[in-house]
Formats: sequence, C-alpha cells, structure tokens
Amino acid sequence: MATEFKPYPFDFVERQPTNPVPPAQQRHPVAIVGGGVCGITAALALARQGVPSVVLEADTSVCYGSRAICISRRSLEIFERLGAEQPMLEKGLGWTGGRSYYGDTEVLHFSMPHDASQKLPPMINIQQYYLEEFLVQAAERHADLIDIRWGAKVTGLRNEAGGVQLDVAEPGHSYTLQADWAIASDGGRSFMREALGLQLQGTAYEGRYIVADILLDCELPTERLAWFDPPSNPGSTILMHKQPDNVWRIDYQLRDDEDPDEAVKPENVLPRVRAHLEMIGLKGSWEPLWITIYKANALSLERYRHGRVLFMGDAAHLVPIFGVRGANSAIDDADNLSWKLACVVKGLARDTLLDSYSEERVYAAHENLASGMKSTEFMAPPSFAFKLMREAVLNLALDTPGVRSLINPRQTSAIAYRKSSLNAGASEDSAFIGGPAAGVPLPNVPVSLADASGSYGAGHLLDLLRAGEFLILHFSAGSTPAGGIATAAQNLQQRGIPVRLASVAREAAQHSGAEAAPQALDASGKAFDLYDATPGTVYVVRPDGHVLGRWRSPAAAVVEQAIGACLNGTA
Repeated sequence: MATEFKPYPFDFVERQPTNPVPPAQQRHPVAIVGGGVCGITAALALARQGVPSVVLEADTSVCYGSRAICISRRSLEIFERLGAEQPMLEKGLGWTGGRSYYGDTEVLHFSMPHDASQKLPPMINIQQYYLEEFLVQAAERHADLIDIRWGAKVTGLRNEAGGVQLDVAEPGHSYTLQADWAIASDGGRSFMREALGLQLQGTAYEGRYIVADILLDCELPTERLAWFDPPSNPGSTILMHKQPDNVWRIDYQLRDDEDPDEAVKPENVLPRVRAHLEMIGLKGSWEPLWITIYKANALSLERYRHGRVLFMGDAAHLVPIFGVRGANSAIDDADNLSWKLACVVKGLARDTLLDSYSEERVYAAHENLASGMKSTEFMAPPSFAFKLMREAVLNLALDTPGVRSLINPRQTSAIAYRKSSLNAGASEDSAFIGGPAAGVPLPNVPVSLADASGSYGAGHLLDLLRAGEFLILHFSAGSTPAGGIATAAQNLQQRGIPVRLASVAREAAQHSGAEAAPQALDASGKAFDLYDATPGTVYVVRPDGHVLGRWRSPAAAVVEQAIGACLNGTA
C-alpha cells in the first residue's frame, strides 16, 4: 500500500513571469541565473546600492522539500543590512548548542559562542522555503530595481569580452537577454558551469544519508542532536533538527551493505524513523512529509570569475551538510560579490576588484571544505581506519572529558580574509595587541546610538554598517573628528564613493564649531577594549563588514589611499 505524504504546512505560491514579453533589445547591468537563496540575496544587495538586475528562475515557486535549515549569525547580520531579517527571526527557532550520544549515552554537550553582547542568536533553524519566500518578499519591495522572471530557463550562454548573452525559454516564448555581467547561482547542477565547460574539483564521499522530514508535535528543545551507533539503528549515525511548524528533520547514515535505491523507499525509511523516535521516548503520532537521499561532496571550482560570468553558491562549490556551511557560505558569497560588482557597474572601481571576489571566496570555500571534510569523516567515516578512530574517540568520551571536543561538529563561522590582496595597514598591526585585524569580520558589541534628534538609545556597533557603504570608524575622546579623518571622508564622498564616517566615544563631551556629538557612546568601555582602541584609532570597514585596515591616528591621505587601492583591487 502506498504511503500518504502530508504536504508541508506552507503556502507554496505559484508565481508568473514579471515580463511575459521582455523588450528584445533591452540590456541589463546584471543578470542573475538562479533565484534561490544566494541569487535573491545578491539581487537585493545590488538593489540596496541602486543597481538593477534581472533574476532568471526556472521554477515558478520557492524551493520544495528539505534543504538548508540552519542559518548562522553571520548570515543574519547580512540579512539585517539588507532589511530582510525580521520575518526570519520571527519565524525561525534560535539555538545555541547541541548534544551527541554514543548508543543512548550522552558524550557531548556543546555551546556556540553567545553572550549578552550579541544582538542575534548564533543560529536559527528555518526551512529554506521560508528563507526564500522572505527574501522574495523583500525583493518585491524593490520591484523598480529587481525583475524576477519565474519559469525562465536559461538554455544558452555566450560569454564575450563586453558582456554576456543568455538564451532564455519561458512558457510560450523564448528570447535572448543581454547583460553586462552574469551571476551564476543556478545550483549544484549548474547549466552555466556546464556551458563554460567547467568542472568542480575535490572529494566525493561514498557514504549516503537519508533525509526525512516529519510532522511531530513534541516538547524537545531546539538543539542539534546526534546519535552514533544508536540501539534503534545499529551501525548508523542519526541527526535531528527541530524546525518551525512542528517539522522535524531526521538524517541517518546508510550502512555500506545497503542498496540506496531500496533504502530510500518509504517502507524502509519510516520503520527506522519510528524506531528512533520510540528509542528517545516519542511514541505519539507523527506524519511523513519528505524523503530523499544525500551524498556528501567537498568540491569547488578553481576560480569563481570567468570573464563576465561570476559563480557563487552551489554553482561554485558543494560543501558537506555537516556544520551547516552550504547556504551560509552561499549567502557570504553574495555579500562579498554584490558590493564589488555594484562599484564596478557604477564606475567607481576597476573590474580587477572582481578578481578579489574569486580570491577571497575560493579561499573561504577551501576553509569550509576542510572543516566540512573533518566533520564528514567523523559523522560518516569513509574507511575502516576512520571508523576505528571514531569508535575509539566515542568510547574514550564516555569517561574522558578531554577527548569530547573531537566530537564537536565544528559549526560554521565567519571566514577571515587575513591574506586578502585588499587588506591595508599591515605595517600598523604591530601597534595593536588585540582587536580585529585587516580581513577579519567586524565583531559586535553593545553601544548607545544617537538618533536623528541627537538622543542616545540602546544599540550595537554593527548597526552603524549600511548596505554598500565603507565605514570609517573613529574612536574619539568625546566628539567626531573635525580634522583629517572628516576631510578624508568628504573627499571620498565627493568622488561618489559610498563612505560613512562614525565616531565612537566613551562619553559625549562638550563640542562646538566643526565638531559634533559622536554617533555611538561606549560608556562601558567594551567597544574600546574589544577593538584595542585608544582615542584617535581608526578602523576602515568594507561594505561586507570585513576590516579593510586599522591605524593609530592616521593622516587623511592614508585612509583615502586605502579605500582607493581597494577599489582598484589592490592593497
């Protein structure tokens, strides 16, 4: 008898193409192939910088099924800059840690870095279809700059010196779309990658996992739960994640002797899910929603820029699910690329700046792949030797706390571009004994922020960041800089470069003339301590929140030169 699958408790809206018959000769600054998480994030980020784009999405709704579910603090910070984070926070389930079991005995209880200084949770669980829907809704608020064409399948690509041409098939008609730049975000089976004859390089693991979503109402907290060799499924590894709407995702590893084609059938999956739920004391009713099979891959293109085509997300790299780096790294790709491409499109930067996108994000992919491979080799050992090692660690962990950190799943974290060609002020680093160096993402800390009336209220330092803007962060004795740093900001602004100057002071001192009250007050001194700052210290921050350079009391020319060199694609 066939298994009845209940539909997801989500309204999958069928959308129609925005332009049923697009203008034949219209040329677009940016065409984005693929309207998933990173494609829409890039379109939204470009729109926030005034750059129009057309998004070509082959499907007519957001994704269906069990895909990415864990969104990191770093990704939420990016969405906050884009004005899209609120519905995600309202719908998502925040969590800070998890538990691992060997058999039915707990061997690890881990926590991710989180304290009262943080504005956002370290991780939320939210289904990818919700994430995409909220991003699409945010994009629709920029309909004058974002043209999403649903049901638009790209069937041909010509990558030329002055731009790209894309052959597009929509229901009932086809056409050729011209663009100055194309972003390929069309997933793991990327047509764009195939059209350019490119191949992903790396490691494809033989181990397979069954992914099952079920509808289950229970009181278990939102944690990352893992079982190694549980009594319910001997020889397997099981993961559980709670999602909104009482949806639970259960992943379990297939044994080497199992036929994947048979193992994925509902009659073989559901009894194993039931056995696991009963093992942990959940004997109430539940309903299946989705079943699929997954194979871990650690693969990447060697370069993400190919002429006028730029790759990101799964089109550029495939990362194992362990450590939740897939969607989060794709969001970081979009954040890194969008400000650079916007500067190029607006004539503020040479296109060599786009080479730094490839440099930094290929480096980030290798970092993510290295961590993902370590997690994969523990979660799904690829050989007998790895199995022996894992068994030894798990046995020792039962009564030896010192080895339990080896079980840690190494959750995703923001990547620091410490060796980026864009980094400035390296000679100044010796003047600092702490704080974020060039290439490091800006850390957050509570401060009091001034509103339009000059009154101060609770806020965080990252609230000073704006989409597409460089931030000159000046630590002062009590007022904004009236001299060189202010002149540097004004000179850059007169050249059309999006720069914002913000001052952080321990207290609002008396000010007059050209001086003004600081934008942020750090009465506790936490920001000064976190940034190893003294009065006169300056941090220059890129639009994606990474430190470009830092100095003790720099001359105006130093700051101007650092941002100018960055836009030229060099330090």
